[in-house]
Amino acid sequence: MDINSIKAKLSALQTQQSRPSGEARKNVLWKPAVGKQTIRIVPSAYNKSNPFSELYFHYGIDKNPIISPTNWNEKDPIVEFAKQLRTSKDKESWRLARKLDPKMRVFVPIIVRGEEADGVKLWGFGKEIYMELLSMVEDEDIGDYTDIISGRDLNLTTVGADTTGTGFNKTTVRARTKESTLTDDDTLLQTILNDQPEPLKVFSRMSFDDMKSVLQKWLAPDEEEGVISSEPASNFDDAKPAKEELPWKKSENPFTLETQGKKVESKADKFDSLFNDDDNDLPF
Repeated sequence: MDINSIKAKLSALQTQQSRPSGEARKNVLWKPAVGKQTIRIVPSAYNKSNPFSELYFHYGIDKNPIISPTNWNEKDPIVEFAKQLRTSKDKESWRLARKLDPKMRVFVPIIVRGEEADGVKLWGFGKEIYMELLSMVEDEDIGDYTDIISGRDLNLTTVGADTTGTGFNKTTVRARTKESTLTDDDTLLQTILNDQPEPLKVFSRMSFDDMKSVLQKWLAPDEEEGVISSEPASNFDDAKPAKEELPWKKSENPFTLETQGKKVESKADKFDSLFNDDDNDLPF
């Protein structure tokens, strides 16, 4: 009996048990409905100094987004394949490589005003809202809106795809001018601060080999499964996207809370519309 193999299997099963089911995950992940809503970003139970979790996903390759193993500093076969594409001098190979890079999605714990009893949710968004929220922290008139005593609620206004003309909803965020407590209910406060979904445990991980298989089918859907080489390119760098591909990665997060088969071209073109707006109506 291979003891290491047994241990790995046990670890995988234990990890699966710690993740919410598909239905439970829907209840954990939140996105604004069309109209107006008020929320409060709350201190993270897992990172007292920063409520934001930057996670990386592959979109458009499978029916659901695929969370990248780079979030755990592990090798990602799709990233490795993209690196191989970059060794080519072919323009379309480079375009496809850029689209295969994992894209950042940010998650933050929130409560929805009027629905506090439903518990803490995770709101996911892209770089536009992320930068807006970070800018508010640096604004002396707003500051730490997560403070449980003197923080601020946030007003969200979301317009539908028929109004934006982009095919996606768009949300704007405004901090309320008046400071407020998170809640005056001590029991509810402790529940909010301690009973939160952990971002990295919300999403199911796909094995290295399964990711290779998904990529193979996406690249050549009408062909029998072949072999995709995903051996590490030189100097594997934790599979983070190249800086020039995600320029907003250069911006620093100022949070310092002290409180709680087909042609390559066709595949690349398919991604252009998908990622035209980073804050589009993604599944989460």
